[in-house]
Amino acid sequence: MGEWYFEYEIQVNRPGLLGDIASLLGMLKVNIVTINGVDEGRRGLLLKAENDESIKRFQSIVNTIDDIRVTKFREPKVRDRLAVRHGQYIERDADEKNTFRFVRDELGILVDFMAELFKTDGHKLIGIRGMPRVGKTESIVAASVCANKKWIFLSSTMIKQTVRKQLIGDEFNTNNIFILDGVVTRMTSDEQHLRLVREVMKMPSVKVIEHPDIFVQQSEYSIEDFDYIIELRHHPDEEIGYDAIGKNDTFANDDFFTF
Repeated sequence: MGEWYFEYEIQVNRPGLLGDIASLLGMLKVNIVTINGVDEGRRGLLLKAENDESIKRFQSIVNTIDDIRVTKFREPKVRDRLAVRHGQYIERDADEKNTFRFVRDELGILVDFMAELFKTDGHKLIGIRGMPRVGKTESIVAASVCANKKWIFLSSTMIKQTVRKQLIGDEFNTNNIFILDGVVTRMTSDEQHLRLVREVMKMPSVKVIEHPDIFVQQSEYSIEDFDYIIELRHHPDEEIGYDAIGKNDTFANDDFFTF
């Protein structure tokens, strides 16, 4: 059974419009999985059908309805599924299409978004920008739980500054989510930790790096290597400044916990 995302903009908001569309889908034996408003004056629907012919017939008919304007009709993407689920679209940078922006009030959407990314197998490199205590690490862990994946910290400041020198047992499983703090890894001179990071970066697995811009400094990696960049702010106008992060007490001492 195929799945499609159908979105339309209301041109004439008359009574019974949604009912007419739903009835048409029903007559063509197309199931509505989810429906929601995704923007002002727009509705999005996730559809399922036994065959493509029913969808093609629906698409040809719905394009003739003057009361609506079809804006999207395609196989559903992650952003489509989340838009229908949460009733709003994730903000994406106009110039950098792989950069997605969230504010702290949208942590639920962010967790869902990352969980969808984590569910797919294979290599995926994700960077998260944001000031301290905005919820970066907590969101990554929550998304790992939602995706039913085990998470492994290579470096972190969640409890205290931590750097891993080795992994043991099933920690090398490519199905795990590997998390590292770019500031902590960039500051350490522990060669065993850096060797472990290089080894994990070559694995066909999901890697999530907080402060990716600092991580790539004087390294073999670049921002272009990241499949997704996520920016998390306390409010939409907050500037993410790495000078302030570097001076923050969280990173200012040498009290590292290594193992």
